[in-house]
Amino acid sequence: MPLPDASRRYPITLPDGTDHAGTVFLNRVIDHPRFRAGDYSYASDFDPPADWAARLAPYLFATSAEMLTLGRFCQIAHGVRFITASANHAMDGISCFPFPVFDPVQMASYQPDRRDTVIGHDVWIGYGAMILPGARIGNGAIIGAGAVVRGTVPAYAVVTGNPGQVIRFRFDPDTVATLQTLAWWDWPTDRIARAEPALLSGDIDHLARLSP
Repeated sequence: MPLPDASRRYPITLPDGTDHAGTVFLNRVIDHPRFRAGDYSYASDFDPPADWAARLAPYLFATSAEMLTLGRFCQIAHGVRFITASANHAMDGISCFPFPVFDPVQMASYQPDRRDTVIGHDVWIGYGAMILPGARIGNGAIIGAGAVVRGTVPAYAVVTGNPGQVIRFRFDPDTVATLQTLAWWDWPTDRIARAEPALLSGDIDHLARLSP
């Protein structure tokens, strides 16, 4: 079957024909200079906000130095928060109090932490997870419900807990390397649609045969 229309704000149509307002394709609803999301990446919320960027990344401002970037086909559950670098205070002095933010002259240039947060392709972030400043999550990773994630998460790792720990990998190293090379998320949409049975069943050989 064909992929959902990537240009739709609400990609899920309920049986009665109405749009499910609680799930959105992020790049259709976010207009923020520091927040980028790839095609088909969606977020769900039981209380859909008017401003999805502010809900997901409350400390990411238009004037922030960092970027929050999500790849294609990411899945973001209710309650997920990205705590980006603008939230951090300086910790190298005697006090962590952010004196410069109360001075309009210094405010614009004062940001102690400028690290980007980068989420790969086909990443599933579960209910209530918190992604901390500078996190880099590899392709195909799963972040468990309520996990608190910092640092680098390898591709196809499963992370749970606080602090988040890799508890296992979804596939063996050779399969992970193959999937990284195939990079199916970058294929033309008609080829991805044809690959849906392989993607859902875990048939790596079938997926490889469909590779461009």
